[in-house]
Amino acid sequence: MFKILVPIDFSNKSEFAAKMAAQIGKKTVCGIYLLHLVELPSGIVDMGAGSNFSIPESMMYLRKVKEKILELKARFFDEKQIVKYAIKFQNPYEGIDKYAKKNKADLIVMGSQGISDFEEMIIGSNTEKIVRSSDIPVIVVKTDSDKFKFKNLVFASNFKEENKVVFGKFLNFAKQFNSKIHLLKVNTIGKFESSSVTKEKIKEFIKDFDVSKSTINVYNDTSVVKGIINFGREIDADLIALSTHGRSGLSNLFNGSITKSLSKNVLRPIITFKL
Repeated sequence: MFKILVPIDFSNKSEFAAKMAAQIGKKTVCGIYLLHLVELPSGIVDMGAGSNFSIPESMMYLRKVKEKILELKARFFDEKQIVKYAIKFQNPYEGIDKYAKKNKADLIVMGSQGISDFEEMIIGSNTEKIVRSSDIPVIVVKTDSDKFKFKNLVFASNFKEENKVVFGKFLNFAKQFNSKIHLLKVNTIGKFESSSVTKEKIKEFIKDFDVSKSTINVYNDTSVVKGIINFGREIDADLIALSTHGRSGLSNLFNGSITKSLSKNVLRPIITFKL
């Protein structure tokens, strides 16, 4: 059974993610896991001994969290859907990764606030960390959607050999929804090649895959990020798929990351697959 993990912090963004997971669940048979993580202050090991937490206060807090999760579950999911929940005391990034692996999740759906590059350098972003490091596909959601269609999916890539495994995973995801796939290569001034050459590369890339319901697109723009955003807007894309190398730390500052930039700037949902 297809399993979806949805981290919940009760922000608007995480509610958008829950709503999308519910809509995915209505289109395919799956189990949905809602996860709320409580990050304890550094050094706290035992909430009942020598800490600022008291057992009654902790129990009260957990009851309130459980009530909010059950309210969210009732609001977004119908009774036919299999929905489980968990509350864990752990760092959000580590907790999400551990819980996803333990439950063998097939997909993570999570909201993203979008923060500045300066904040990213100093404190990082749990969403960005998950996007960079997760071996499980991650959908990043920034806006509300009453009815997510999965009609038009964009696969943006350089279409090099290393992306074939990722493309195969993307196709397995897309075929669950009978989606139309738009294969996209963005040309920029710094890395330009003729449309005819690019299209032949894409045809060679997909020759061993069943992509009958697809289009091949070469888009010119001032940057790859802008090209993906603008193309997605023009065709009214429902989802944009990208691969990520999982770069982290200082390498991100010098090498850049298309996935990271898009997850911050684009309003359309993004699904990422780690190379």
